[in-house]
Amino acid sequence: MNDTIEQLFKNLDHQFDVETPALGHQQRFMDKLNASKTDLKVTSNKSSYWKPLLAVAASIALILTITFNLKPDTADKDLASISPELAETQSFFASTITFELKKLNTEKSPETEQLVNDALLRLGQLEKEYKNLKLNLIESGEDQRVIYAMITNFQNRIDLLQSTLLQIEAIKTLKQNNYETTI
Repeated sequence: MNDTIEQLFKNLDHQFDVETPALGHQQRFMDKLNASKTDLKVTSNKSSYWKPLLAVAASIALILTITFNLKPDTADKDLASISPELAETQSFFASTITFELKKLNTEKSPETEQLVNDALLRLGQLEKEYKNLKLNLIESGEDQRVIYAMITNFQNRIDLLQSTLLQIEAIKTLKQNNYETTI
């Protein structure tokens, strides 16, 4: 093995570059190297501005596409979207609830404030239950039990408002009777 290596070096004897470079060679080399670095920096800076922005824009576009394609349309799915009869039913209940709620707000006084606030709190709970029923309606594929539960929720809200109004009337009557007996 040693013989082959020595033979190789003997064969390549005068082929190596053993000359000394000219005076100032190192300085010229460093100047050329620094010049090429600044050329690279200028070109790389130009491309480094738009590439991150392009990546961010692509990420945002991807997120928006996924969001809008995977998100179910929960806002439009309620009784009105199932049939015209149920749309009419929903409209009737909604208008009745609005009417009763306006009556309740006009009857609010210092004596009935706690009663009205409790009724409004319970009404908010029923509204949350209704939103859950809307989600169940989407998941169940318009199951009749969910539809009946939604209608019952409307009826419960109306019953709550009407019973609160009756209690307010009873308080007014009691107050009127107490006022008459004290005079």
